[in-house]
Amino acid sequence: MKVHANAALGPAGRIALIDLVESGSTLRAAAAALNVAPATAHRWWHRWLEASDAERRSHAWLEDRSSRPVRQPRRLSAAEEEPILRARRQTNFGPGRLAGICRRARSTIWKVLHRHGLSRRRRGQRQTFRRYEWSRPGALLHMDVKRLARFQFPGHQATGDRTKGRNRSVGWVYLHVVIDDNSRYAYVEQHSREDAATNASCLSRALDHFRDLGLDPPEAVMTDGAKVYGSLAFQAILTRIGARHIKTPPYTPRWNGKAERFIRTLQDEWAYAGQWPNSTERARALRSFLRYYNRARPHSSLGDRPPTSRVHNLRGQVS
Repeated sequence: MKVHANAALGPAGRIALIDLVESGSTLRAAAAALNVAPATAHRWWHRWLEASDAERRSHAWLEDRSSRPVRQPRRLSAAEEEPILRARRQTNFGPGRLAGICRRARSTIWKVLHRHGLSRRRRGQRQTFRRYEWSRPGALLHMDVKRLARFQFPGHQATGDRTKGRNRSVGWVYLHVVIDDNSRYAYVEQHSREDAATNASCLSRALDHFRDLGLDPPEAVMTDGAKVYGSLAFQAILTRIGARHIKTPPYTPRWNGKAERFIRTLQDEWAYAGQWPNSTERARALRSFLRYYNRARPHSSLGDRPPTSRVHNLRGQVS
């Protein structure tokens, strides 16, 4: 029997209430004995009186009634709901986008979708996965590259003003990211290229940086399948430190998810967090953001502690 989560009395308590009243107790005394309000006792006693013999035998009178209003004068009719349902099936848009198409409030759209079991978007079958974390800081390093646009002045996406023209022929910059699997400690360099030599030299400097933190050489380095990670220089570094190269399978970025998620954090909290006067000033702020991220920013997967909480004093550094 389905019972409301906030019900004051369960089925056994409701039967006990009826037994008390039939044995001579008043509704107020029965309510006090069961530690409920007199109104609750009154409600269930009258439901018992109004129930038929069949409902009493089957205990149907014990079931909670729906809290849905008896009248809903503003509820959309089936004919009014049909355009919303049809637009959902054709586009798979959410309530926000459908509100502009169907000319209804977002909340109304959501209620209609929820009522018809369409409030969750259709998604393709996703491969099962499991979370993992290597037990030692520095044992596994994730590496990835993120491209960002250069700009000489804030564009219309940041200012909303299209009259200043566009940043043309200013090129791109590339963020080379190396992040420790266990501690989530991040090392980032910004370069104008993403070729094999740049990737290899960035990895070499990242290894030096992690060694200065007190971490042993990694057992493995994880990257995607880009050709730059198969270069002789890159592989020579892995051979020198005795680390194996783990390549993620095609179309499975979640394997390298810690690097992907950190790049999202870089975008949200640094690159696109404010209105930079130009990309040079944005680059100058990268080091201070990394210092904040590694030393002070709470990380949910670390119990709201910063990454340095897992690498600090590994070799007895003074705190």
